[in-house]
Amino acid sequence: MFALARLVIIGFVVLSVVYVCLSLYSRARRREKLEQAWDAAKGPGARAQYIREGLEAYDGSLRRKLIWGVYVVPSLTVALIIYLTNFA
Repeated sequence: MFALARLVIIGFVVLSVVYVCLSLYSRARRREKLEQAWDAAKGPGARAQYIREGLEAYDGSLRRKLIWGVYVVPSLTVALIIYLTNFA
């Protein structure tokens, strides 16, 4: 039982680090694309406002929600392996 608790805690910490890194990277890439789009078109309005509105739209996007798969996919895979090892 202690081994399972240790696996869950260490797994959660590792997945949290991966999630934070992936989330920050994805947001930075989106910001970069917004900056390039504004620079190319000499966009309407202020640059900072354009980027802020684009990032607000990104916060509600599907891509942002898919990053949560970092927790779901490995957790389900480990649960399936444990089940198949012990009960199949």
